[in-house]
Amino acid sequence: MNDQDHYATLGVPRNADLNAIKKAYRKLAREHHPDMSKAPGAEARFKEVAEAYATLKDPEKRAAYDARDQHPAGEPFSPPPQWGQDHATNGSAFEEMDIEALLAAMGRGRHARHGPQPRNGRDFDTSVRISLEDAHHGRSVHLSLDDGGHERTLEVTVPPGVHDGQKLRLRGQGGKGQHGGADGDIYLHITLAPHRVFRTDHQDLSFDLVLSPWEAALGTQTEVPTLDGPVLLTVPPGTRSGRKLRLRGRGLGNGRRAAGDLYAVVQIDVPATLTGRERELFEALAQDSAFHPRDVPQGAPA
Repeated sequence: MNDQDHYATLGVPRNADLNAIKKAYRKLAREHHPDMSKAPGAEARFKEVAEAYATLKDPEKRAAYDARDQHPAGEPFSPPPQWGQDHATNGSAFEEMDIEALLAAMGRGRHARHGPQPRNGRDFDTSVRISLEDAHHGRSVHLSLDDGGHERTLEVTVPPGVHDGQKLRLRGQGGKGQHGGADGDIYLHITLAPHRVFRTDHQDLSFDLVLSPWEAALGTQTEVPTLDGPVLLTVPPGTRSGRKLRLRGRGLGNGRRAAGDLYAVVQIDVPATLTGRERELFEALAQDSAFHPRDVPQGAPA
């Protein structure tokens, strides 16, 4: 404890009330805080202001300070022997000072913004399994979310053209933000259920088209399925097993005008049992046909 006059340090009269003392302290502390002032001696002056405020804001310490001596204001104070033991700050002035009020006045601290801090809402990760038709056309799904113990059901739209493994970000559909914070997002992971007819390869689809030997040999027109309904496909004569017949733009949509392609993969099947007439026809074909599927073309590797 030095001999400073605390009232003079804060620039207030000896009968100043607590509000006047606090107001004077905030003004001086803001002026002389080392982070705010680069003037020589600013830090020392700040410590004097803090020490004066630590004494005068406490009624017991102020009463003892006022009673220690009735010297004229502004003159050096010589404290009695017990003062140092009973009322010295022992370096605790900064602990006792109203540092939150000071930092708030300087635009810092927890309460500088005058209220709770904004907090963004919670993000959710969830998944949904949809059919290939739903991926092609789009659909609405209902999601159940547990937002901090509050169960809520949300209807969201899965747009046309999603693919297996895709992750959709639904902005602002997650947990609610607090105190002005942004709402959270939902990250929706898409999985496609296996289809009974179609296989997927990104936006392209394929399926097995089973033909009879005579359909493959003579050619035919046959109705085939697509995600938008059946269409008529022309099978050219001499179509072999394994050939892919392409239907352009009949695959999985991508959310825009373009779509993948649909491939009909030819598989040739034969009757498991033959009628008498069918056997006669196949035997006649076997006798008359020059086709030998196992012959190796000349020049081809053996």
